[in-house]
Amino acid sequence: MELSLGNKKLLGINGLGRIGKLLLWNQIHLRHFDGIVVNCGRVVGKNLDDLIQVIEMDSTYGSIHKFLYGVVGKKADIKIIDADIPLLEIEGIPIKILRTARDPKDINWLNEGVRIVVDCTGNFLDPALRSDSGKPCLHGHLDAGALKVICSAPFKIKSGNSIPDYAKTIIYGINHLDFNPREHNIISAASCTTTGLAYMLKPLMENQATSRILTASMSTIHSATNTQSILDSVPKTDATDLRKSRSVLNNIILSTTGVTKALEQVMPEIKHIGFMADSVRIPTTTVSLINLNVTFHTELDELGEPLVNRKLINDVYQKASEGSQKDLLIFSDRQNVSADMIGTMAAVVIEAHETHTRTGFITIPVTTLAAQGMEAEKALELPVTHAKIFGWYDNELGSYVNCLSRLTNYIEEKTI
Repeated sequence: MELSLGNKKLLGINGLGRIGKLLLWNQIHLRHFDGIVVNCGRVVGKNLDDLIQVIEMDSTYGSIHKFLYGVVGKKADIKIIDADIPLLEIEGIPIKILRTARDPKDINWLNEGVRIVVDCTGNFLDPALRSDSGKPCLHGHLDAGALKVICSAPFKIKSGNSIPDYAKTIIYGINHLDFNPREHNIISAASCTTTGLAYMLKPLMENQATSRILTASMSTIHSATNTQSILDSVPKTDATDLRKSRSVLNNIILSTTGVTKALEQVMPEIKHIGFMADSVRIPTTTVSLINLNVTFHTELDELGEPLVNRKLINDVYQKASEGSQKDLLIFSDRQNVSADMIGTMAAVVIEAHETHTRTGFITIPVTTLAAQGMEAEKALELPVTHAKIFGWYDNELGSYVNCLSRLTNYIEEKTI
């Protein structure tokens, strides 16, 4: 039995892990697609009821019922239409489950009537890899009949190679207008941290006073992910980071992040900024915090006060939350904790109460100015302002999956 009836719009989801399941929830809520085909690649549990329980319940967010209708709302309608296919129906939307293919090229998206596929496995990250290499890859989805494939993780290109022209990293609300349906067939939705950070940097880059950034750095205080060990384990062969094998339950773990490279693909204008990034993993299930440090070249007003200050920065974010980034950037002047942000449907929530700035001066000696061909009788005092800005993001459902869903729907609309 096929779902591809008439002009129905069908979404393909490959993988039912953290992102795959939450994307399914969000798409059922949005009702943009008429049906969804989920490839699990294997049988889940002993029977179909086990799979339904996996879809229905979540340790972090509760249940799909709570997500769709709130704590005191009604229960979502989940039916088994055909146990042999199997075919489910959730809130009137047919959900077909595929349980055979592990390699993307073996998932027959063409026969299923699926044009747009979101790969949520995290296993296939190189857009340049082709199916004839003998390895499973993102391109396999296209060979199987999909028109566009969206990867729910940053691209990872083999050393020495470049991202092909048909591949593009896109964050909805940041650079989604750069999507070219005639050229871009493989899209990366970047990462949760890149998404939150892009929403913090874009308003600063678009304001004249705060666009003169000299250098910047960020640390993400990041919730645990499934790539970490529950208890201490033996590192894999050739492992370069032994800390990833330490227990996620009772450690604060320093880690790395590829956010800088991904951000440059989305916002090329930051390439001239000296940017550093790192990650600190903590034992919580979701909601992470970006600690953004930015040094601006500023000017002084007629009273000798810096133009870039705490008020200006908070004003920039408040205006963005009411204008160009409305609904995806939230400006909050409350004193929040991470639990307050669970399920918050926004790319980032600015913790305005903790925005701080300090202004100092860089002294450029007369000799240095002379060496540059500049005549001066005294040293030049160059004012610079350092700012510390905090942004919350629900790194699974509220921030990343929310933006991923919007991007998926946009790409579907633009794909002919």
